[in-house]
Amino acid sequence: MQETRHQPTAPTRTRWIAPGGAVEAHRHDDHQIVYAARGVVAVTTGAGTWVAPANRAVWIPAGTVHAHQAHGGLELHLVGLPAAHNPLGLHEPAVLTVGPLLRELILATTRSPDGDDPARERLRAVLLDQLSASPQQPVHLPAPTAPALRALCALLHADPGDPRTLAELGREVGASDRTLSRLFRADLGMTFPQWRTQLRLYRALVLLAEGVPVTAVAHTCGWSSASTFIDVFRRAYGHTPGAHRAG
Repeated sequence: MQETRHQPTAPTRTRWIAPGGAVEAHRHDDHQIVYAARGVVAVTTGAGTWVAPANRAVWIPAGTVHAHQAHGGLELHLVGLPAAHNPLGLHEPAVLTVGPLLRELILATTRSPDGDDPARERLRAVLLDQLSASPQQPVHLPAPTAPALRALCALLHADPGDPRTLAELGREVGASDRTLSRLFRADLGMTFPQWRTQLRLYRALVLLAEGVPVTAVAHTCGWSSASTFIDVFRRAYGHTPGAHRAG
């Protein structure tokens, strides 16, 4: 990803972004927590995309060039943390679980972002403590670098419901399924079925945020039935697509 802006300090604030809106690629000297109280945010770096609905937040380490994409009307809460404080010990982006307490801490921090009074420092201390205990979630869609994988992944990005096997897709991109399987593990750190499921879940979040009915989302993203989609979605995100939309 080409860097376009450098913001030395990561802002702590609330920002509203219209459906389809974006924040261009930039970086901060601070760490940043990105949380969408409404809508779905996709954070993209040169290594791939991290997607977060309202029960997830994205951790962006200091110095990481990243861009934001809004799906649905986005109520975005941004929390900047000095680079000297890394409560997670992570040097790569990650998606974190946001429980009720962490959610309220993020909202309270971004409602009154200015000031260094003792009450605010205590609030920040609890926020850091909750972050350190927040489990990571596998909502990362890594970006391929191998040419054959880039071609194959482009086909599935264009149509995530494409039902073809790896061997059938391989014939279109000029590589064997054995070679592609090896590349998926070496280049992306996951198997082809894992990557395709992650892509379909990512696209499902986007479509749900845009108001597409659950059954239509299931068929567009390649699940054989709405019930199968609901089961996979629940296991990935901890609630059903209907509850996700209501939330």
